[in-house]
Amino acid sequence: MATTNITMRMDEQLKADLQELVSNLGMDMTTFFTVAAKQAVREQRVPFSINMNVPNVETIRAMEEVRNGLNLSRGYSSIEEVMEDVIDEDRYS
Repeated sequence: MATTNITMRMDEQLKADLQELVSNLGMDMTTFFTVAAKQAVREQRVPFSINMNVPNVETIRAMEEVRNGLNLSRGYSSIEEVMEDVIDEDRYS
């Protein structure tokens, strides 16, 4: 099968990051792009999700708090304990 060359431009850091990733996966850049192209043709779509589902500032802050163990509720051993806290919270709201 005849082959052809493709020339493309991308940010240097992105290229370096991608080269490291595909190398860790046992591939080179050519193999990666060939696999992605074959998958796209086979599925007749872009073979990954493209979206703008980016968390907002409040969500990012909450995720960081969870990672750092901050502002977490105490553990419960029964639904009764949960309900007691909910009722107490309602009383002070």
